[in-house]
Amino acid sequence: MTGFLILGVVVMLVSMWVSGRLKSKFAQYSQIQLQNNMSGAEIAARMLADHGLSDVKITQVDGQLTDHYNPADKTVNLSESVYGQRNAAAAAVAAHECGHAVQHAEAYAMLGLRSKLVPVVNISSRIMQFANMIMLFGGAALMYNGNAMGTTLLMVLIAANVFLTLFAMITLPVEFDASKRALAWMQNKNIVTSSEYEGSKDSLKWAAMTYVVAALGALANLMYFISIFLRRD
Repeated sequence: MTGFLILGVVVMLVSMWVSGRLKSKFAQYSQIQLQNNMSGAEIAARMLADHGLSDVKITQVDGQLTDHYNPADKTVNLSESVYGQRNAAAAAVAAHECGHAVQHAEAYAMLGLRSKLVPVVNISSRIMQFANMIMLFGGAALMYNGNAMGTTLLMVLIAANVFLTLFAMITLPVEFDASKRALAWMQNKNIVTSSEYEGSKDSLKWAAMTYVVAALGALANLMYFISIFLRRD
């Protein structure tokens, strides 16, 4: 059991390090101004047009690194640090989010599967929040004995974590594929120079690493609860 706790701490520390590196890389490549002087919004519009996606809207949202594609209303939502900025980091993020729009238009299977899991994942997240509150007030002891209530609690937690882990794992190919599409388009259409391309590629690499760490964290959490279930009295 101590091993899982140590693993949890390691994953948390790695997550903090990767998050810090992503912010550092984004700040670094935000200093590389694009020679074509295109903003993130303009790059997004160009990529969507090149793929014939006239029904996808581009909007600006608050915050930094809050960029996302919403398949429900077909919107590419770019943060303030991407929408109007004209640098390698902004280009990478804008094209990446459009990569998701292209996935959606082409019915990319993994994106469709992830979208179908969203309602279940939302419920699972609420279950975990509720369970954490119970354990905070002494409910953790229930998990370590063989009574019916403890067994039920563990089975619910394991089921919730199965869906959370599955979602995190499915997210990996979705994110990697979106980045691959973005980088290929930028290179093939000569949107960026070679040095700008390398900056964009490195930015997306570190963004992808956050999803890798999240998936490992979800898997470690699932294994933790399974181990309790197998070792309980």
